Amino acid sequence: MLRYAAIDIGSNAVRLLIADISKTDSGFTFKKNTLIRVPLRLGDDAFLDQHISERKAEDLLKTMAAFKNLMDVYHVSEYLACATSAMREAKNGQELIKKIKEHTNLDLEIIEGQREANIIYSNHIEENLDLKKSYLYIDVGGGSTELSVFVEKVPVASKSFDIGTIRILDNKDKEETWEDMRIWVKENTKSLKNVAGIGTGGNINKLFRMSDEKEGMPLTFLKLKSLYNQLNSLSLKERISVFGLNPDRADVIIPACEIYITLMKWTGIKQVYVPKVGMVDGIINLLIEENLNKAVYK
Repeated sequence: MLRYAAIDIGSNAVRLLIADISKTDSGFTFKKNTLIRVPLRLGDDAFLDQHISERKAEDLLKTMAAFKNLMDVYHVSEYLACATSAMREAKNGQELIKKIKEHTNLDLEIIEGQREANIIYSNHIEENLDLKKSYLYIDVGGGSTELSVFVEKVPVASKSFDIGTIRILDNKDKEETWEDMRIWVKENTKSLKNVAGIGTGGNINKLFRMSDEKEGMPLTFLKLKSLYNQLNSLSLKERISVFGLNPDRADVIIPACEIYITLMKWTGIKQVYVPKVGMVDGIINLLIEENLNKAVYK
């Protein structure tokens, strides 16, 4: 059995996905074996102080050591570990990467927004898109939002913006960044008719589950607005008890809703499809693309 691993060091959580790779008639595919999510909230340090604190750095080091041990036990043959906006902004990001390498022998890569977007698009969700529609692909993270416009299944424009859930909670989102995003979205969608949204990330997945929509059906603007109003009318504690949300999801889900609702208003998008894929899935798909052309399947 061929096994690959993906590590995503995000601004809100750190994830490890171990996937079993199998051969099909049309190429290679993967099945999720183990997925672990640790809510480290590196963004709180990075966006407020531009520095990862000693305590969080220690927690990250321990998490990476645990991930490395699991990867060894599962006999993972290939992996890719990526850190996004929190580590990009922390002045001690590179120093931490070096320390993790010394202690765990894991190679970590701090990636730019465009590379992050490209990894997410390795999921090839465009293969299932309707040719008659244009799409705005929205990936909302803790530190940034990656946007892409797809026309006839082809990405025609993409950009990363420093607007994310943790950044908003910490009041570190800037008005001019929102304005840049508004102008970019308007410019790149104004000539398109029949635009739908595609949403990825933990928050939109959770919102989709909460909506009780059938698998494969889109989440409508009205349903999303209604969920947002319900969530926003409750305290943090009530969100946890009423909706059964994890504490580290119950706060970020509000700004996530705000990002989606704002983008949908700007573009007139009435529905968002939620394919339930994210950064770690993209990393596995990228590893398959990069390695299996030359690797011998056992």
